Parts: sequence; structure tokens; C-alpha cells
Amino acid sequence: MIKGPSSHSYFSHRLKLHYLDWGDPNAFPVLLIHGSQDNCHTWDWTCEAMINNYRFLVPDLRGHGDSAWAIGSSYSSLDYVYDIHQLVEQSCLEKVHVVGHSLGGMVACLFSGLFPERVASLTSIEGVGAYWQEKLEKESPKLSIREWFSQAHAFAARVPRRYETMDDALKRMQASNPHLSPEKAKHLTNHGSYRNEDGTYTWKFDPYTYSWPPVGLQPGETIQIWEDISCPTLLLNATDGLDYRTGQNDTLKHFRTADLKIIPEAGHWLHHDQFDRFSNQLDSFLRRAISDSEKE
Repeated sequence: MIKGPSSHSYFSHRLKLHYLDWGDPNAFPVLLIHGSQDNCHTWDWTCEAMINNYRFLVPDLRGHGDSAWAIGSSYSSLDYVYDIHQLVEQSCLEKVHVVGHSLGGMVACLFSGLFPERVASLTSIEGVGAYWQEKLEKESPKLSIREWFSQAHAFAARVPRRYETMDDALKRMQASNPHLSPEKAKHLTNHGSYRNEDGTYTWKFDPYTYSWPPVGLQPGETIQIWEDISCPTLLLNATDGLDYRTGQNDTLKHFRTADLKIIPEAGHWLHHDQFDRFSNQLDSFLRRAISDSEKE
């Protein structure tokens, strides 16, 4: 009998992190990684539509959804990759199919290049690529670090915005992505916010997730990791997506076997905006990857 989702927790860097487990535990495992300031429920429709064929492990990244906020506000790309590696290890999975959106696309690509023996296929949806590293590399290290210090100090005094009603939070959700249907916007608002003691509503994510550390992987190092990805790779981007995405801006050449698909009439959240096109592309790709692996 198909089951799901069930809610679970695991520990990484002493943080208690949350994930959902959908489907038959004996089916092919697929890891779904959400983007920045998002949460695991962004994948609910994907899991519901494809649950008969796959097992989905869907984490809330640190500082997001129902996962703990990082002590010391550590939210680098490698922190996220470490957490994903811990989830795969603690779930005793030899190989997984990895799917990521936006920040999750970056994390999925890094994990796939760092641990190619653990990844059966990779799908990056509007992945942010090496944009942040390139941006920081062009700036003065001293100015970047001082800016980060100032930003961290400002976040310490920041009070998370409170919405008087759930409808007010819903309007903010719809304004951030006008492509969303009213039903999907309400679903994401319900799961992405919590009610305060005074009856107001606040988003679940840690405000410090907006702060990008000034040190980390250099663009060339990220590219070296991409070039070690050995599994079948699908890059899905939108016609109205971000300016800097994995596979765009002459980055496709760094992936051995990547297939780049552009989804029309969609924005950055293309897996919401054009769900049927997205799910058909993903299902077809996963089926081919699984079939090819069985022939080996």
C-alpha cells in the first residue's frame, strides 16, 4: 500500500532537521531539495502526482520550514550539502536521484559532484549556479567581509514581519509569485507560516538565510565539482526565470551529459507555474535514468 507523507527528524551539525518521506520505501529513492526561504511542501504536488513510482525524501533545509535554525547563523552552500549528505547516510541509501530548485539546485549539483558514487541522476530546476561566488570574487575581499559584518549586525536587530491575518500573508505570497494559482498560494502560505501567540502570522524561515557568507567556494572550484558529475543530468530553466542559472551563461559546457530544457510561460518557480510540463519532463527523465541503470 502506498503511504505518505510521514514526518521524520534527523541530526546534522547538532541541528534537528525535518523531512517528509513519501511513497513505497522499496521504490526508487528521489531526494527533493527546495530553494531559499521555501520549505518541503513546495514539492507536495510533485509527490502526489508521482507517488506510485518513486519514494520521495523531502527535507526542510536548515533554517527553513520545520527544521532548526542554525546556531551562529551558518548558511553556506556547503553547510546545506553537508546536511543532505547526512540525510542520505542516515537513511542508509546507496544511491539516490537528486532534484533541486534554485538554491536547492546549487546544493544538488554540488552534492552530485562531490559524491558521484551516491547519485543515480541529477535534476536542477532554475539552479543559481556559481552566481554568488562570481559576484563576491569581483568585489574587494575586505569590503565583502565588512558588508557581511554590517549585515549580520542589522539582522540581529531585525524583528520578523508579522501579518495581522492569514489573508495578509497570502497576499504577500501571491505578490512574490503571481503565477501561483489561489489554491497553491494558500497551500504554501499555510505550510510556510506559523501563528504567533498574539494571533499574527510570521514566515517560518530564519531571516539570517538572506545572509550569504563572504567566503567559500570560488567559481573555479564550483566548476571543478560540476565537471566531476558523472550521472545523467537534466537542467530545467524557465523563459522568465532568473538571470543567472545553471546551464545558462555558457555554463552548460561544464556538465558531461546534461540536457538543458527551457520551459515556456514560466517564472523562477517553474515547477509550480507549469506543473504538467515540469512533471512530465521529470518523470520521463527519471524513468530513462532508472531503465539505463538497470541495463548496466
